[in-house]
Amino acid sequence: MKKIIAFIGIALFAITANAQSSERAKNYLLEVTKKINGYENMSIEFSFNQKDDKNNSKNFDGKGKLDLKKDLYNLTFMGVQKIYDGKKIYTISEEDEEVTVSKYDAKGVDGILPSQMLTFFNKGYTFQWDILQNVNGKKIQYIKLIPTDKKSVIKEVYLGVDSSSKNIYNKIQVNKDGSKSTLTVNSFKTNQSMSKNHFTFTQSLYPNYYINNID
Repeated sequence: MKKIIAFIGIALFAITANAQSSERAKNYLLEVTKKINGYENMSIEFSFNQKDDKNNSKNFDGKGKLDLKKDLYNLTFMGVQKIYDGKKIYTISEEDEEVTVSKYDAKGVDGILPSQMLTFFNKGYTFQWDILQNVNGKKIQYIKLIPTDKKSVIKEVYLGVDSSSKNIYNKIQVNKDGSKSTLTVNSFKTNQSMSKNHFTFTQSLYPNYYINNID
């Protein structure tokens, strides 16, 4: 009987600790969301790495730059620039000398806006408090996110947050098939001076480009 009572006590302690860990992580991410939503604009330089399987047989690395003002964005990645002015998305390919113009569709390929990706964790995940790491002199607090959708291809996500600034440092996504992707913020600037045309497409700057209106 004593063993049973002891076991129940340990089980209850584990459940309580789990709940406290989840609540602590949730409150921490609420602070991160509040901080992000308080910026007038953001300018982010990032690196991206993707490993396709457990053996790392396929590895991809790339760097990019993202400017955000609420939902408006100007993104450059892999030689392609994307501009969203609030209504349409302009995809500019310097190599092809082509601009593809499409209407924003929330259910389409570009439906998830970069601004939403910074706060993606607010829906569809449970939270767990994870390790604190010292990275290049910064204290990075990790929160483990587990999808609530059992059919999700994602196994878990680790979100690293600079404990001093409460800004996101990196996001590590581990998929069920063994693939893994890491997005790391190399530079994070806020409330920058940006021209009023920074989030609009100026056709005169691309005189020889083919304009492909698909919508």
